[in-house]
Amino acid sequence: MTVKERLREVDANLLLSLHALLEERNLTHAGERMTMSQSAMSSALIRLRRHFSDELLVRSGRGFDLSPLAERLRPAVAEAVEAAEALLGTQREFDEASSTRRFRVSMSEYAMTVLAEPLTRLIAEQAPGCSVALDVLDVFGAQLETQLMRRDLIVGPLGFDFPGQTQPVFTDHLVCVVARDNPRLSGGALTVDDLAAMAHAVAEFSAAGEHKRPLEKALERHGLADRTVLVQVTSLLTLPFAVAGTEMCAFMPSRLARRCLTFLDLTIARTPLETVHITEAAHWYGGRERDPGVAWLQRLLYDVAVAVEAE
Repeated sequence: MTVKERLREVDANLLLSLHALLEERNLTHAGERMTMSQSAMSSALIRLRRHFSDELLVRSGRGFDLSPLAERLRPAVAEAVEAAEALLGTQREFDEASSTRRFRVSMSEYAMTVLAEPLTRLIAEQAPGCSVALDVLDVFGAQLETQLMRRDLIVGPLGFDFPGQTQPVFTDHLVCVVARDNPRLSGGALTVDDLAAMAHAVAEFSAAGEHKRPLEKALERHGLADRTVLVQVTSLLTLPFAVAGTEMCAFMPSRLARRCLTFLDLTIARTPLETVHITEAAHWYGGRERDPGVAWLQRLLYDVAVAVEAE
């Protein structure tokens, strides 16, 4: 029996529960999504396991992984639910003034520093009954697709082949940050020779895979591909702290750098490198654009982005 043939034997309510379980991989979160108690969702999972003669969700540490059959079911279930909503006109309506929806958004740590405050403030103003659960984007490439399916939106760097649909949110540029008393500073500037001789602190982004980031390309053009990396961190937010009080340098987004200059006694050094621009973008799972609530959230994020870019 094919996957679609097996799905035809599942009643509509159970199909929705299956869709939530396959996306959330968590009984509590799936229950919240379906407005069902955890015990009711557990009962639905038992029925689904009995129907498919398969575990579907397999315990892995403190969470669950999808069984091979569940992985095969996932796209067919999503297609069936979307088709049913389109046919029956059951797509959820969204009224921000009365809704009590809880949105789920993941952001890169840098995007969080720029967007979290204005986004949550606007949600409180325009949709007082709604809330948003913000968490940090999981940068391990193998988990990005799973995280995307579980979130209404994720916001992360553009150019790293995130799955799903993409829309740029805001731009920034990289600056070189050093301690204010760095002995190599001359008139507030560093030369190519200075950059070659200095130790660098860098933040590695695991989702980059084999892609060279714009900064690496710019460094290569100036013969700095083999710069000395003394400190490697996994978070952009820790870079200014790694540089403070040392003779190292680091390249980081200007908005982040300017927030740290005074209290860490840092300064932005001019360099011969051309300006490296970066873009943070919203990414979402393919079917989400038909969700009126997500469409509203995207428009709200656009309003925030316009205000950020105008600063």
